[in-house]
Amino acid sequence: MRPRVLLVLQLTVALAVAGSPAIAQRGPRLEVTLPARAALREEGPTVRARNVLAERHVTDLLRNGFPARLHFRAELWTTGGFFNSLQRSTEWDVLVRFDALQRRYDVVRVVRDSATATTSFSQFADAVTEIERPMRAPITPLSQRKSQYYNVTLELEMLSVSDLDEVERWLRGELKPAVRGERNPGTAVGRGMRTLLARMLGGEVRRLEERSDTFRP
Repeated sequence: MRPRVLLVLQLTVALAVAGSPAIAQRGPRLEVTLPARAALREEGPTVRARNVLAERHVTDLLRNGFPARLHFRAELWTTGGFFNSLQRSTEWDVLVRFDALQRRYDVVRVVRDSATATTSFSQFADAVTEIERPMRAPITPLSQRKSQYYNVTLELEMLSVSDLDEVERWLRGELKPAVRGERNPGTAVGRGMRTLLARMLGGEVRRLEERSDTFRP
């Protein structure tokens, strides 16, 4: 086979692999699934994050002591007229941190300022599995038979070193959640510099958004 023909074949295979669904699905994404028809009036959508911690700089920041915060916001909208209308919203967080002393990853789910679940894993892959576990959003549709849909956003943020201290103290019950932004203003400058350092290292806020199908209860 001539070298030029071989090169063309290699490029064709490479492009085919890069464009395949299996490769395309490796990027960060958000999935929003409506409940079964029978439960549509009583339950909110199932929300699942995929590959949000897959990027190398994110895992490096985690292993170097920067906690990750996954902030979810689910909104219920109705359609009709000239504009869609926001009806309800709810928010929750997933925190993940690496405990260097214990050599473990702690995953905390926070709903309405309360830690609903705290789990620890020795392997990063197991922590990712927990983080990507589907969750039923604590929001329900309107009872009226209006066209409605859910819009869900996810923001991934690497917290600063001082935020890690607040997370530790909150987990011990000493503070309200650091993720709510209720912090001591006297340390704002120092915290700002550390947050800037995290973002210089690649820890800027990443945002994903996904909308459900339109439905009538």
